[in-house]
Amino acid sequence: MKSNYVISSFKLLGSYAIAVLFLLLMIHPQRSYALRKNEKVVIAYVTSWSNVMPDPTYITHINYAFGHVNDSFDGVRIDNESRLKNIIDLKKNHPHLKILLSIGGWGSGRFSEMAADVTNRVKFAQDCARVVKQFKLDGIDIDWEYPTNSSAGISATESDTQNFTLLMRDIRKAIGKKKLLTLASVSSGQYIAFDRIKNDVDFVNIMTYDSGNPPYHHASLHRSSLSGRTTCAEAVKAHIAAGMPVEKLVLGIPFYGRGNKTDIKGFIDYKDLLNLQGFEQKWDDEAKAHYLVNEKGELVLTFETPESIALKCDYVHEQGLLGAMYWEYAGDTEGGVLRDAVYKGIIR
Repeated sequence: MKSNYVISSFKLLGSYAIAVLFLLLMIHPQRSYALRKNEKVVIAYVTSWSNVMPDPTYITHINYAFGHVNDSFDGVRIDNESRLKNIIDLKKNHPHLKILLSIGGWGSGRFSEMAADVTNRVKFAQDCARVVKQFKLDGIDIDWEYPTNSSAGISATESDTQNFTLLMRDIRKAIGKKKLLTLASVSSGQYIAFDRIKNDVDFVNIMTYDSGNPPYHHASLHRSSLSGRTTCAEAVKAHIAAGMPVEKLVLGIPFYGRGNKTDIKGFIDYKDLLNLQGFEQKWDDEAKAHYLVNEKGELVLTFETPESIALKCDYVHEQGLLGAMYWEYAGDTEGGVLRDAVYKGIIR
């Protein structure tokens, strides 16, 4: 009698445990096996047109930029495959390194047409799996800028957001759970249904930069009277409100500044802006951002420094974000002033 009672109790506990497990899976976002729990990430975008080889000791992930949707809307085309192979060779001596192909970028089109057609979409997802296997990649990063928006000179329709969700599901199915699936997102958190893709993606790289031109900051951490359209903190809040868990968010950091085009050219790499003469460096303590002013006291360049990066890394830890990424590796100094600040700030 007692043994039957014990057996019945275990059966009840087993049923209860299964129910609880199912409930937890419904509440909490799932993770692929490609990312360890509580593991911080430092992601560098490395471009196909640069000759600089990244130093893997400063990074955990490389997003190789770029691949594109091919001309027939059903596959992947990769820029400079020989450079991608050289980047992948870094894994031989640095097995910790994860390398993803980033597909898209500003002005990279054919996403809308591909994602709207179920046959092309599935073929594209299968080709992503083919690329991952052929090049021994660790995953795919989708950089569609931006669903439903044609400002980059690419096709766009109102159904892009829904089709983006279907695309991510198809890619996840094709590459499996052991590979990474990530995406780049505009700082405002628009265009993507994050609540519907949160279980399909490993993390989101928020492009927390390009939010303004002088006389405004383009990547301030917090809001001040000099901040652009969006701050880093506001961008994170927008993504959480849209349904993406904070632990799947990665904060973007620019390795370039934006000038006012009169005193200083529009975009300038950090390594080059250090040589500028005739300007005074200022610090906005509200925004936590550095900038340069001309002799009239006008803000003419908004840019990042090791000091501002350190504060952003503190923010990542305080808020429980997954880590930081930067665009792009070649913008740093030869000695790696900025990448050193990111790595030390995130990997503690």
